[in-house]
Amino acid sequence: MTNAAQKKTKNKSVYASGPKQSAIESHTFAVLVDNEPGVLAKVIGLFSGRGYNIDSLTVAETDHDASLSRITIVCSGTPQVIDQIRTQLEKQVPVRHVSDLTVSGPFVDRELALVKVVAAGEKRIEALRIADIFRARVVDSTLNSFVFEVTGDMGKVEAFLELMRPLGMVDVSRTGVAAISRGQESFAKQSIQ
Repeated sequence: MTNAAQKKTKNKSVYASGPKQSAIESHTFAVLVDNEPGVLAKVIGLFSGRGYNIDSLTVAETDHDASLSRITIVCSGTPQVIDQIRTQLEKQVPVRHVSDLTVSGPFVDRELALVKVVAAGEKRIEALRIADIFRARVVDSTLNSFVFEVTGDMGKVEAFLELMRPLGMVDVSRTGVAAISRGQESFAKQSIQ
């Protein structure tokens, strides 16, 4: 067997093996934008245009007088993708300030979910017991159903949903993540300066 034939049997592919994939990370971005029509579409358009996925998205006006809204985006990707997302967000015209809360320091994040459970007998009792453990509130009740309100980080909400599924969960409505940095720094004041 010639050297060339030996090399072909060792390397079955003619393509070089690519670099090792970096670990996928989840990041939470706080984005302060001008509150005007079309801004959300512009900001979110950069995600769909580049094939990035959004795990959670919330937006609301935070300063009526200054006409500012805050968008909280949770997304996943390799470190390179996360850097690209931040860079692209900062280039958007209506964007005043971008903060990657995941790397800028400790932060608090919460999500609210409304969970409808249809159950009777023991399953109904178990659903109430689990709701009590998770500090979920009953916000609506009929003879056969409950609507629970559960608030917490994404992990807590997911754990609650997993336990309610076998007990008769039939519907869920989630707000998405709201997040804010800990400590005395003000995101809004940094971004207006």
